[in-house]
Amino acid sequence: MSLINKVSAYARPEAWVLEPEPSTFAPNSRWSNKDMDPVPPKGRTWSTFNYIAYWVSDATNVAAWELASSMLAIGLSWRQALPAIAVGHIIISVVMVLNGTIGARLHVGFPVLNRSSFGFWFSYFSVISRVVLSMFWFGIQTYTGSECVYQMLKAIWPSLAHLHNGLSPGAHITTAGMMCYFLYWLIQFPLMLVSPQKIRWLFIVKAFIVPPAWLAMLIWAFVKVPSNRGLFEQHSTLSGSAMSYAWLSALNSALGLYSTLAVNIPDFTRYAKNERAQYVQLFIIPTAFTLVGFIGLAVTSAGITLYGDVLWDPLQLIDRWDNRAAAFFASFTFVLATLGTNISANSLSAANDMTVLFPRYINIRRGQALCAILGGWALCPWEILASAQGFLAFMNGYTVFLGPFAGIMIADYWLVHKCKVDVPAMYRPHGRYRYTYGFNWRAVVAILLSVPPNMPGLISSINPKINVGGATKIFDFAWLFGFSVATVVYTILSLAFPAKETFVADAITSEDAAEDVSGSEGSSHLDRKSVDEEIKVVV
Repeated sequence: MSLINKVSAYARPEAWVLEPEPSTFAPNSRWSNKDMDPVPPKGRTWSTFNYIAYWVSDATNVAAWELASSMLAIGLSWRQALPAIAVGHIIISVVMVLNGTIGARLHVGFPVLNRSSFGFWFSYFSVISRVVLSMFWFGIQTYTGSECVYQMLKAIWPSLAHLHNGLSPGAHITTAGMMCYFLYWLIQFPLMLVSPQKIRWLFIVKAFIVPPAWLAMLIWAFVKVPSNRGLFEQHSTLSGSAMSYAWLSALNSALGLYSTLAVNIPDFTRYAKNERAQYVQLFIIPTAFTLVGFIGLAVTSAGITLYGDVLWDPLQLIDRWDNRAAAFFASFTFVLATLGTNISANSLSAANDMTVLFPRYINIRRGQALCAILGGWALCPWEILASAQGFLAFMNGYTVFLGPFAGIMIADYWLVHKCKVDVPAMYRPHGRYRYTYGFNWRAVVAILLSVPPNMPGLISSINPKINVGGATKIFDFAWLFGFSVATVVYTILSLAFPAKETFVADAITSEDAAEDVSGSEGSSHLDRKSVDEEIKVVV
């Protein structure tokens, strides 16, 4: 009977309530928890080396490889594709450091920081949309990882390719595919329970294993197909305006690859030992991604000569190899590559956002577990990949929103408020960042002016049968357009019609507020009224 009572106790919502931190700035546990609060000094463990390892790890992923190699498939030469990759990642690295410095300085994640520019309630628009997007991409990346596991197992047991399929054709996945998907999910799940402070070791391991293996594949490509017969011999099949717009589209794809992380990079830089630790992103991002892009271009080019097809998916290339040992180890590196990227770019992002939506019940660990279940199984990614190309086009086109999001955040902190923000107020629904009923109308207008011009192109990408004429041209550089327009519009409106209640004489950080109320720390929880009064004095 006692066992039944224990089980039934967990069926009550009260059993899942998280313990609030004594130092939280929120009015109560409904608005914050330990993982949402500013990171305390003991939790700031990421060094410059950790950020180098993180980005070397993230650059070596299937999507970055496919981004480069797919440019050959649309008719660009390597001489045109490589500069598009380099320029795109130089731009995104600048945005990454500008937003990353905010997190490193204030030690607060994106969902909370976003309130200072969007308004307390309007910030939930970007948070909710990003949760959904992250879970969908988590499922799709998990499916990609399962294909890597399939290649590993097939290299050991070639008979796996002939395993009887007990599932119907309408399932859009085979018995072998489902087995590999489950295996990959089981490998991935325990790593999702590791804290953000400690998961950096996974990126270090990946950074030491994957790049050497991919360099070996580059050497293989040049040995099998000398450059004078392969990569360097190929020329663009496009010319004139078609080539120009194809290059802009390639640049936009390079920007879009990590446009999500450019927005939520504070989720990682909040753990930096100091703000200087993350400056290295300016150098490592374009260097690592351009190198990976060159590897993808060279190996894909070799595949064209050897097999007669543009095998822009590296797993399809590995499937053609006769050397089983090479196929196994190459597939293993892609498993490791997908693991690190899926956790950093998708599950941690979704989990951070979920903590803001339900802070009383969800912390980062619970959020990652929910992402693994909902994104990994409930969304059935194999169904999405088999029958929803239009939906995939929409998710790829989501950069029309992410560019404006990044632009508004940068403009608000660096240009409008000039780095002077009030961190404790970001946790209060009725604080200085409430704006107008929780909405900053300047951010609303900036989004309304930067997003709609890209919508015809987005619609056409989802359904090519819909002819929208020349409007598709703007969509070829959607991220740049959205970022630039939103930045300019938001800055002009904020300076012309300032929200005076949001301006402070000096930045109020979590450390400042804690020192100001140090005299009221006699109990286990800070007196909220005392905190509010002390903050007003500082302002």
